[in-house]
Amino acid sequence: MRHVALPEIATFDAWREAARGLLGADVPPEEVLWSRGAGEGDLFAEPLPPVQSAPLSVPRGFVDLARMVVWHRDPERFARLYALLWALRRTPRLMEDRGDARIARLSGMAKEVSRDKHKMTAFVRFREIDEPGANRRRFAAWFEPSHFILEPTAPFFTKRFGDMDWSIFTPDLSAHFKGGDLRLAPAVPRPEIGDDATEDLWRTYFRNIFNPARVKIKAMQAEMPKKYWHNLPEAELIPEMIATAHARARAMAEAAPSIPPLRAEAITERLSEARKVAPPVADRNRLTVELQGCRRCPLWENATQAVPGEGPDDARLMIVGEQPGDHEDLAGRPFVGPAGQMFDRVAARAGLDRSEAYVTNAVKHFKFAPRGKRRIHQAPNRGEVQQCRWWLDHERRLLKPALILAMGASAAESLTGDRRDLMRRRGRVETAEDGTPVLLTVHPSYLLRLPAAERPAAEALFEADLQKAVAFLAAA
Repeated sequence: MRHVALPEIATFDAWREAARGLLGADVPPEEVLWSRGAGEGDLFAEPLPPVQSAPLSVPRGFVDLARMVVWHRDPERFARLYALLWALRRTPRLMEDRGDARIARLSGMAKEVSRDKHKMTAFVRFREIDEPGANRRRFAAWFEPSHFILEPTAPFFTKRFGDMDWSIFTPDLSAHFKGGDLRLAPAVPRPEIGDDATEDLWRTYFRNIFNPARVKIKAMQAEMPKKYWHNLPEAELIPEMIATAHARARAMAEAAPSIPPLRAEAITERLSEARKVAPPVADRNRLTVELQGCRRCPLWENATQAVPGEGPDDARLMIVGEQPGDHEDLAGRPFVGPAGQMFDRVAARAGLDRSEAYVTNAVKHFKFAPRGKRRIHQAPNRGEVQQCRWWLDHERRLLKPALILAMGASAAESLTGDRRDLMRRRGRVETAEDGTPVLLTVHPSYLLRLPAAERPAAEALFEADLQKAVAFLAAA
């Protein structure tokens, strides 16, 4: 049995060097006893002989995991890490196996350490202390973490409070920052740290951010565990503020105005009237200009631009899709992305000439959810479709088409008032509110989302719907 006693300071570096040496000596995990600090260890354990550290390549994910787990309070943490390292030597891709019990256990420990570090950065409260002859103001704080996190968390405080000298004391270790230098030292008994003027500042801040109408005690205790309360000056206010929250919320509701102020009412009336006034409908160019200033729903706030319809003024066929996609939002033109390209291919086979049709969308702004650098399409809701129907109605009045091809549920809802059972209704000719015939079909993006094996049959049905549109116009 080999005994490895790790120091209380620079523990990770010491564990890493010891693990390299053990691997170089081909010592299996079951023959190693790990300890931290000045403990007695195992009386029967033999010391670790000096060995030559061999170069070792491990996945980056393991190094990041170990840098967190070594600060956990579990006495088996070093052994668990070494056992995983031993296994990685034989199975290099083991870190990719999220179902492995060893990795799951260590990942859980890493998350606990990460949460504890976050709590420390949030709940350390410095008090100013007098130090005769000091060139800079000096502060001190006492904190009781759940794990050995002072060493990895101390750099946060050197960056945040680099303009002052300070000390943080914990039951396991202490950190001292003086003159720009950080020093870690063994633990000392809890020092006497008196109150200062910042105590009242914390209490004032907490009173101002406390919302009595949204008190959720369990959620508050999850974010601010009670174990930290005795070190937080503002925590002494919590019992009283919880006890009076209901009465304060009721008083706030009673004090709120029951009707909008006159100025707000006037603004509301002007907005309502503005929404009722239609832009000039005799000129498509003017309609396009007015569309760019649309503020009828919130979608304009994140979109690049409104995307107007395009096509000849005398088009007999109006094609209505759902909304612009990412490509359309950037280009300012409808149906230029993958769905538009799919439509063009199928329309060509069906004998439908897109250049002779007017192409537009039920909703004129791109609705999306950001995901990294990508913008993921989101379907417009009923309110957004109804608000944008105002623009579609004007396009219909300008164009007076003989037939409207409605592609997708949003287009069906905007033109017929009903988005339900689209697959059952597809290929059917219904009527818009003004009596214009509306041929319902799916949106081309639906075809793109289908598995490759199902796409040919779905494209054939879509092509048949487009052929119906061609036949309708020929007979009209």
